[in-house]
Amino acid sequence: MIHDPFDDDAIVNPSSGPTLAQVIEARMSRRTALKGLAAAGAIGLVGCASPTSRSATGGAPLTFTEIGRFLDETHHAAPGHDVQVLIRWGDPIYRAGPQFKPGAQTAAEQEVQFGMDNDFIAFMPLPRGSRNSSRGLLCVNHERNTPHLSWPGMTATDYTKKMTREQCDVEMASQGHTIIEIARYGDAWRLVDDNRHNRHITARSAAIRVAGPAAVHPRMRTMSDPDGTTIIGTLNNCAGGVTPWGTVLTGEENLQNYFTGDPAKGHEAAAWKRYGINGRGR
Repeated sequence: MIHDPFDDDAIVNPSSGPTLAQVIEARMSRRTALKGLAAAGAIGLVGCASPTSRSATGGAPLTFTEIGRFLDETHHAAPGHDVQVLIRWGDPIYRAGPQFKPGAQTAAEQEVQFGMDNDFIAFMPLPRGSRNSSRGLLCVNHERNTPHLSWPGMTATDYTKKMTREQCDVEMASQGHTIIEIARYGDAWRLVDDNRHNRHITARSAAIRVAGPAAVHPRMRTMSDPDGTTIIGTLNNCAGGVTPWGTVLTGEENLQNYFTGDPAKGHEAAAWKRYGINGRGR
């Protein structure tokens, strides 16, 4: 199989071992079998129950009407339900933030706007440690930027030849991880746009301290930080998770598509190799 070298989801590390999906499938199969045995024993004691009366997890009945699967440009919701747009790519995350200018964004503006291409999402209730479901922090990954959706005249095949340094800066600022406070007012969710927690962690501006065994390791040292204790930002954020102690993990992927090239030409040239330009621009 031939993969696009600029496809962030391309297979780049083939292995003969089981895939993650296969591991999960095996685990779920064992869990399902054990639950089935337990349920069979319970039915033998208390009689039969309708298989459609309760959810698969034994909770409250599922009362909505299933609508099937769709792959189109339209939102689909079960009858009696609705879809609300809470925040979109380019929306300001602060009350006085710059408004979205499609095709004319600057990196500084995108730094304080919601990023592109959502991936992992976590909801962290506020106050911290509570189980409040009407107010909290929404933590969202931004995995990639799609050039032909961002810039007029750009196509899916010619962006490596057309993109400028300024456009690359905007793309880097559109990735990373956004944290915003949201609250529910009646039946609608809204952004709390005057909150100090709101921030967009990008690949351009956020200084992050390196801790643990990785700190000061030679592979962590860069031209901008010879000590190897600080890195700038994060990008291509795909997976994530919430820890038992209430923090959020965000994971990068496919960094090999970004940092390639000849290190002798400088880290900037290597970083921009992903977009087909050198460290001085096109």
